[in-house]
Amino acid sequence: MTRILGIDPGLQTTGFGVIDAQGSQLQYVASGTIKTGGPQQLLPQRLKTLFSGITEVVSRYQPDESAVEIVFVNVNPQSTLLLGQARGACVTALVSCELPVLEYTALQLKKAVVGYGRASKSQMQEMVMRLLKLPGLPGPDAADALGLAITHAQVARSTAAMRKSTDLQAKTHAAYRKSRHY
Repeated sequence: MTRILGIDPGLQTTGFGVIDAQGSQLQYVASGTIKTGGPQQLLPQRLKTLFSGITEVVSRYQPDESAVEIVFVNVNPQSTLLLGQARGACVTALVSCELPVLEYTALQLKKAVVGYGRASKSQMQEMVMRLLKLPGLPGPDAADALGLAITHAQVARSTAAMRKSTDLQAKTHAAYRKSRHY
């Protein structure tokens, strides 16, 4: 069994989701959000809150692997830079906890979970609820984080199957297209 932590980075609200995966079986462990002090708090303190929050989640749930959403350029370059810093704090926290970090785009996430790359937030929430047999809809940030963990579980299962059936190395051939591995 592999425990996977998904992280949906955000400067005000970062979602996290933890699942256990064994083959095609997925089991919900935990999810939630890490909230920073908002715009009234200075950026360095907000980044520290994210770093500390991710470190605490890793300490509490002891995941084996992690998955983080890749950030794209938005219309507002300043917002993109700030989001990139939040994402950097999250990735740094994961790496400092010696977790492998795999990254997936929003398109990869939506295709893997919903089957449609332009799925809405509500569609993501609904499918995450169904796949993990949750009693209710998770919040949008937690749903995206759980979706990243689900995506990684599916990719890891496919990668393992490819390793068994071929002599290709996972680092060069079995990675989800355009994702990054650290």
